Amino acid sequence: MSRVRPIPEGAAEPLAVLHRACFPDDPWEAGALTRIMALSGGFGWLAWEESDPVGFILVRDLGNECEILSLGVAPRWRRLGVARELLAAAIKEARIRNLPSLVLEVAIDNDAAGSLYSSTGFVAVGRRARYYNRPDGRADALILRLGLPKTHPSQ
Repeated sequence: MSRVRPIPEGAAEPLAVLHRACFPDDPWEAGALTRIMALSGGFGWLAWEESDPVGFILVRDLGNECEILSLGVAPRWRRLGVARELLAAAIKEARIRNLPSLVLEVAIDNDAAGSLYSSTGFVAVGRRARYYNRPDGRADALILRLGLPKTHPSQ
């Protein structure tokens, strides 16, 4: 099992390499990741196997909900629970921040991610046509939301 830790300062370059490995059709460059990580309310985690980063999640607290901006796991580490660990970290932080929901977009053709989100309780609340780049064109995105019921302080 991987170790999940907050993304450290100055991690844009290695994060860009990891993002490219996860999303070769539409990678985010280091400059874009630096700007994303500097956004108000931005936070995230890296998953590590020994000294290698193998996955990440980038999230933004919008004040009234959290938006998962990107979640990726390097191909070699997929289907081993890394994405589930990263998602759990984001859900836990959203609960700590007392936010009522998390939202995200997922490519309609990404069956593995769709299955993960569905099994976690996310439900479709919308669709964005031709949102994701693909080598043969563009793919629609589903907008998913996970409601987070308020918990009592003792929980």
